[in-house]
Amino acid sequence: MSVSIVAARYAKSLIDLANEKNVLEAVYQDMLLFKDTADKNRGLMLALKSPIVRHEKKAGILKSLFEARVNPISYAIFLIISKKNRESILDEIAAEFIKAYNLSQGIQKATVVTTTPLTDELRKQFNDMVVSATGRKVQLAEKIDPNLIGGYVLTIDDRQVDASLRSRLNELKLQLVN
Repeated sequence: MSVSIVAARYAKSLIDLANEKNVLEAVYQDMLLFKDTADKNRGLMLALKSPIVRHEKKAGILKSLFEARVNPISYAIFLIISKKNRESILDEIAAEFIKAYNLSQGIQKATVVTTTPLTDELRKQFNDMVVSATGRKVQLAEKIDPNLIGGYVLTIDDRQVDASLRSRLNELKLQLVN
């Protein structure tokens, strides 16, 4: 069975449990914390994915990092996953949980890459574009890429609108070659 299917099943179970115990927001914050920690600390995921590191050691790592910082429900899930020897997919489970939470709350994540910081007016225009495309509330992440030359690249899930000058120049170059 693929990792994403297993991760989605664990995430769905965790959402159901968190809803049942009325701690959905707390567990969501815990999954954001775990995902952020895993993304910023390569060593953590290397240890959790390593077949050489014993499961007791992995459980100890999770305990020292998260027991005092997360909701008891979240920590209990970490322990269950550890006992089932699935620590290596904890980051995938957290990502799937975040996706499922956003879907259930009607939140759409989008990323816009520009050459300069967005003004409030431009931010509102991008928010409106995403709302009209998806019909959901928007969480807009802004990134700056000076190599873009001009324009923007808007990414919503697996869709991308590339209105940058670099892509237009590449299109012209291809047309001139043909």
